[in-house]
Amino acid sequence: MLLFAILAIVTGSNSYRGIVTFIDVHRRRLNEVFGPKWRRAPAHTAIRYILQGLDPAAVEAVFRRHAAQLQAARATVGQGSIALDGKTLRGSFDNFHDRAAAQVLSAFATDTALVLAHVDIDEKSNEIPAAQALLAKPGVAAGAIVTLDALHCQKNCSRSPATPTLP
Repeated sequence: MLLFAILAIVTGSNSYRGIVTFIDVHRRRLNEVFGPKWRRAPAHTAIRYILQGLDPAAVEAVFRRHAAQLQAARATVGQGSIALDGKTLRGSFDNFHDRAAAQVLSAFATDTALVLAHVDIDEKSNEIPAAQALLAKPGVAAGAIVTLDALHCQKNCSRSPATPTLP
């Protein structure tokens, strides 16, 4: 169900009913490839209960572990590059409650086209401390060239714990 929901969202669905429509339209092909043998798409309420029953932290841990395995299988240590870039999530602001738009910083492996990790940027901060926290995570930038925006050209950023110091 999670895979079908992801496929539906990637193709433009943005609601539970949209996921049902996607499954209904592509049901025969999904049955052939993935083998569920469904005669009809599940109800949108069933999809909602299934997806809301998932633990977001556990799902994210599984996706991160999978991305790290894919990255390790395709990239050799010491080669490749990782781009860190912050983005503002469209439509995440709330003027009624004076809430600013949510921002996230992502680590993107350019050689394998995988998002390796991401962190939320604190509302009252910027992406500099988020980048330092992301680079400090094990396995995110091990042996790779890391590229960042000009915002990160500061003395404290160049000596973060994740970057080795030269003698």
